[in-house]
Amino acid sequence: MSDVAVILFGHGARDPEWAGPMKRIRQHMLAQPGAPRVELAFLEFMQPTLAEAIAALAGAGMRRIAIVPVFLAQNGHLKRDLPVLLDAARIAHPECEITLAVAAGEAEGVIAAMAEYARSCAA
Repeated sequence: MSDVAVILFGHGARDPEWAGPMKRIRQHMLAQPGAPRVELAFLEFMQPTLAEAIAALAGAGMRRIAIVPVFLAQNGHLKRDLPVLLDAARIAHPECEITLAVAAGEAEGVIAAMAEYARSCAA
């Protein structure tokens, strides 16, 4: 997996503590055997931007980059803003295969984990 990377893509916020869960997801991923390179990127308020993260990964020799939106749902940013950013990145880095996952909050495993958490709160 030496040329494979994952970018955890979040909205960003003015409060740096907002990125804590994304940092913990990254740490958890990196602790797994055979983990790909994992970086964070943000739409606004925080750095690096998605374009900056992709450029850094491409410059480091990554050829397959998976973008994972750490959003609860496929919102307006993912429907309108992200496709424009991805088109520009694919033009700027034609040597890279850049793929996009659905919003993390729409993945069945994530939904099941959140449902179990909510259920446990009632116990």
